[in-house]
Amino acid sequence: MHRPAAFKKIVVLLCTAFCCGAAPAAEPAAWMNTKLGANERANLVLREMTLDEKLKLVFGYFGGDDKWKKTTRPAPAYDQSAGFVYGVPRLGIPHLWETDAGLGVASQAGPNVRHATALPSGLNTAATWDVGTAYAGGAMIGAEARAYGFNVLLAGGVNLLREPRNGRNFEYGGEDPLLAGRIVGAQIKGIQSNHVVSTLKHFALNDQESGRTTVNVRIDEAAARMSDLLALQIAYEDGNPGAVMCSYNLVNGVHACENAHLLNEVLKADWGFPGWVMSDWGAVHSTVPAANAGLDQQSGMPFDLSDYFGAPLKEAVLNGWVPRARLDDMARRVLRSMFAHGLVDHPVAPAPDTIAARADAAVSLKDAQEGMVLLKNDARVLPLRAAVKRIAVIGGHADKGVLAGGGSSLVYPAGGNAVPGIAPTTWPGPVMYYPSAPLDAIRKRAPGATVTYADGTDRAAAAALARASDAVVVFATQWMGEGMDAPDLSLPGGQDDLVAAVAAANPKTVVVLETGGPVTMPWLRNVAGVLEAWYPGTSGGEAIASVLFGDVNPSGHLPATFPASEAQLPRPAVDGFPYVPERRFETDYLEGAAVGYKWFDLKGLKPLFPFGFGLSYTDFALSGLAADVKDGIVHASFTVTNTGKVAGKEVAQVYVAPVGARWEAPKRLAGFAKVAVAPGASARSSVTVDPRLLAVFDPTTKTWNVAAGDYRVILAASAADDKAAGTTVHLDAAAYDVNGKPLQARAAE
Repeated sequence: MHRPAAFKKIVVLLCTAFCCGAAPAAEPAAWMNTKLGANERANLVLREMTLDEKLKLVFGYFGGDDKWKKTTRPAPAYDQSAGFVYGVPRLGIPHLWETDAGLGVASQAGPNVRHATALPSGLNTAATWDVGTAYAGGAMIGAEARAYGFNVLLAGGVNLLREPRNGRNFEYGGEDPLLAGRIVGAQIKGIQSNHVVSTLKHFALNDQESGRTTVNVRIDEAAARMSDLLALQIAYEDGNPGAVMCSYNLVNGVHACENAHLLNEVLKADWGFPGWVMSDWGAVHSTVPAANAGLDQQSGMPFDLSDYFGAPLKEAVLNGWVPRARLDDMARRVLRSMFAHGLVDHPVAPAPDTIAARADAAVSLKDAQEGMVLLKNDARVLPLRAAVKRIAVIGGHADKGVLAGGGSSLVYPAGGNAVPGIAPTTWPGPVMYYPSAPLDAIRKRAPGATVTYADGTDRAAAAALARASDAVVVFATQWMGEGMDAPDLSLPGGQDDLVAAVAAANPKTVVVLETGGPVTMPWLRNVAGVLEAWYPGTSGGEAIASVLFGDVNPSGHLPATFPASEAQLPRPAVDGFPYVPERRFETDYLEGAAVGYKWFDLKGLKPLFPFGFGLSYTDFALSGLAADVKDGIVHASFTVTNTGKVAGKEVAQVYVAPVGARWEAPKRLAGFAKVAVAPGASARSSVTVDPRLLAVFDPTTKTWNVAAGDYRVILAASAADDKAAGTTVHLDAAAYDVNGKPLQARAAE
């Protein structure tokens, strides 16, 4: 058969190309075009996916083997990790490798734990009142997550400290929505600078651990919007998280992970959240209700009772109980975040040898130093001076290391547990001490002194040592962990009695607290100094000693009120404590939006230490407050002067109080600035007030409404600063949309 010469030429070219391995390169898929937006890229790849591939994206597995349920992790998952979700490799969509949590790259217990750098507790970072420090810590742990091959970090905890006995308070950002939102938002932003998705959690009103899976939280809509939801909203706006994790509890009778009001209405419709909602591990209770209510991904099977988003979801989609468009939306949201945050364009590959452990430890060290709060310093007992010849260090395993909180956020350190074997040794344990011993760091700074340690188990011996010493530092600890609450606010294990005995022997006693949150101090008037060191992280011993000896001037301020007793709290006892498994119960948030210092102001209560409080080794004066209103927005400026002899940092806090209008409490924190000032110098600073902090939320119209009238703008060093200065501004009536954007100004009332 005759073939044209042109045809023969084509055949030769094709044979040459394919037989010699020189096939023309396929054009890259349209969704791999980085010039396109994340939404368009997600839509393009979604069109190419099969039903089963979409279903894979919305179903997550536990990242370790579960010996209790006799399940094994998916083969590509990293052992002893938090979670894993299959991607779609044929289309260039990577798997999701998930790790806990907000304090560093955590590890599940087992023989092959990952060693990582631990940040101090979330409360310590909040106590810095410094978004730059929060961002740096987030960037550090995000980089370590990426180096270990993870592209999702289950961080971003911003549940308000309503209940000071909550076992997970140490993971969060304190009691005020502005402070917590800004600090956690900055951390999320830092994490995601590494092309790693951070979550925002736990959505919402998960403010106690007792009965966390069965408690029904009851609160009215306006109060929720002006407290916990506002904190989450600010963190979302500042951090732009790729995912949100819904919580265990019920809210007004509906589980949070199938709560259409929270997920579809508040988060997705009102706030415009474009990412995906994942469940907490074991927080899913249904297929059709959960999917239609806004849950996009079930996490951590086999933690739930069933694979609700596995075969049952496929059946629900095929039968129309969950619309195909809803499944597309679920998958699209996951894909959209993967494109938006660089998971597709910058795929992870484990490279733990690239972790700069020493530099990362320095980031943790600075965070700890910035967040430690000097609560008492009578007669300038601190900083410790070189002339001190006999120093007693007592209790708290200070000869070994510093305490960490327990549960899913636990980071395992290089060098292992400094004090192994303390119960509980299983989840939420082990009780972990990081091998950064305060005793060693103290001795390094006092080479001419005799530094003697007593473990505090023999109270009389500890008192005798204190009596024979020039300076005494007692370390007191409170271990807290996920899934548990403290029965009260006292130090456990008779430590209050130990501190009292030591203080009676030597009135120059300084107490260093390593706690998960506020504690009571029956011995307070008998000690000379108190330093709240929280859980100080990988470099905690060094951080504590640097503050005790004045290498670092303490600048932390409390992110939470320390009550004088449990009787001052809205709930003197924790609802549902001690918890009986599977028992459902209610907790009424009768305080509404009056959380923390607002409750104390409202009820005229005097706390042990107020929100925002913190001392320094120098003295500051706040002055020159000026406030004005431009286009309905309040701006305040002020001067911070260092009147002492040591360089330091002051946290200037701006509160606003309505003169005529009624809020949930007399005043609200409206702005803050941490200002570094040299001795004898002054610095000018300013804040702009978010209009939502001047408004009351109306659930009917979904608007933030500012009442016409006068408002006091107050410059203070704490929520109970008796030297606070104020000025008055006048605001016209105004309305703002659900996200705080101005609507047309209303006529003055």
